[in-house]
Amino acid sequence: MARYNPGMAIVRWQLLLLLWVTLMLGAPAQAQAPAPVLLVVGDSISAGYGLAKGQGWVDLLAARLKETNRRERVVNASISGDTTAGGRARLPALLREHRPAIVVVELGGNDALRGGDLNATRANLDAIVADVQAARAQPVIVGMKVPPNYGPAYARTFDALFTDVAKTRRAPVVPYVFEGFGDDLALFQADRIHPTAAAQTRILDNVWPVLLPLLSRR
Repeated sequence: MARYNPGMAIVRWQLLLLLWVTLMLGAPAQAQAPAPVLLVVGDSISAGYGLAKGQGWVDLLAARLKETNRRERVVNASISGDTTAGGRARLPALLREHRPAIVVVELGGNDALRGGDLNATRANLDAIVADVQAARAQPVIVGMKVPPNYGPAYARTFDALFTDVAKTRRAPVVPYVFEGFGDDLALFQADRIHPTAAAQTRILDNVWPVLLPLLSRR
């Protein structure tokens, strides 16, 4: 029969205690998953053209997420002057780098302002949304309108392409990012294209209801 060894018993007890403490200290770190990324891929409207740092609607979105105890970390990959073709070209690298949970796509306005081929715009937007979904992220399409001087037929085609792609891809859509204030020149800069700082909350309020069902909580 093996003899009882008090020293070995103490060592075993100490090892068990050390293991328990290690597990308890490590548990919170393991339970805290990384914050999901909310990626915004847009043009000057989302890049905050003509605004001071922190005034743009994407900055306000990040603040609202924090205020409402949401987990998402906002990454703004918007570039002034970008088009759907540009966004399509740079999206794969952004998806690989950030691995987002949600991608807000605010592109197309510059395509129309340049009088571009709207079939190409539709194809680019569709490809962007498809790539987002293939990366297992949730796309949110943000729509735009063109001024009436582009002609009613061109304007109707452009207005409809955002909702058309959304239906095809079964993706959430904000039909018009300037809804409710697009005709109010007091809320636009001198170029009559880019919204002022005072309009940024209005933009966020148009995007928020579509985005809200996709957001997580802490």
